[in-house]
Amino acid sequence: MPIKIEMLRCFSHVAQAGNLAEAASRMGRTQSAVSMTLKQLEDHLGQSLFEGERKNQLSPLGQQVFALAQQQVTNFDATVREIETSASSPKGLLRIASIPSAAGRLVPLAVDALITRHSGLKVDMRDTDTAMVIDALVRGQADIGIASGTPALNGIQGRVLFEDRFGLTCAPDHALANCAGSIRLEDVITADFIGNNLCHNIEHETVRQALSETRIQAHNTFSLIGMIKTCKWVTILPRSVVQDLHGDLVFRPIVDLAAKRSVSALVAERSSQHRLATEFAELLQELS
Repeated sequence: MPIKIEMLRCFSHVAQAGNLAEAASRMGRTQSAVSMTLKQLEDHLGQSLFEGERKNQLSPLGQQVFALAQQQVTNFDATVREIETSASSPKGLLRIASIPSAAGRLVPLAVDALITRHSGLKVDMRDTDTAMVIDALVRGQADIGIASGTPALNGIQGRVLFEDRFGLTCAPDHALANCAGSIRLEDVITADFIGNNLCHNIEHETVRQALSETRIQAHNTFSLIGMIKTCKWVTILPRSVVQDLHGDLVFRPIVDLAAKRSVSALVAERSSQHRLATEFAELLQELS
């Protein structure tokens, strides 16, 4: 018997609950039915997914299967929701994946214009980092993406929306926020510099060295804001990101850093909503 999504769902519930009874209750099934489904999966794999008879400790294989099962169940459920939404909408569903800086400024304006033009159209939006935007497009989980840079991808049409300069980002009360004169890169790097994902796009040896030496890397926007708002740490971000961040942060140009971040709209050529995605990209470009 081939592995079915319900086998993976059942196994995930048992692994999370640590026992059959709780898993059965969560799934609305009998304990014997859950046990039988789990046995079918283990028989197919030829190995046990748990250590011993109790279900509170995963085997080495179980740990690997659990990580993959959660991913597949999540993807499957998201796909079903998208299919159902498309079926219930006369104009279909446009799936947008965007970096947070564009999601907070450009995307809402463009979405408003698009749904005004197309009554009945439904829109599904997610904000994430550039790597996950690209992954969603490649996997067919998004029709259009807004990402940093200008990645060249097979089957993806890209257009640059805008470029903005990197600069110092700090709290209003930080010494560098109000210091007289220009800000230099050395001032930023020596002022308790925090690395972030966008900094890795800067082609500058001093910045690269600073990223390798800094003791703190903030990959989450809210974590980064929280650290900066203490007035102790500073970072380097594009101007548009600072404008869209919640937290009343200060942006100052760095005179010896000319690096810019570009933001592009990426349209999946094989998307069933290619026409709408292209129209949305044109709206984004008009609003940039």
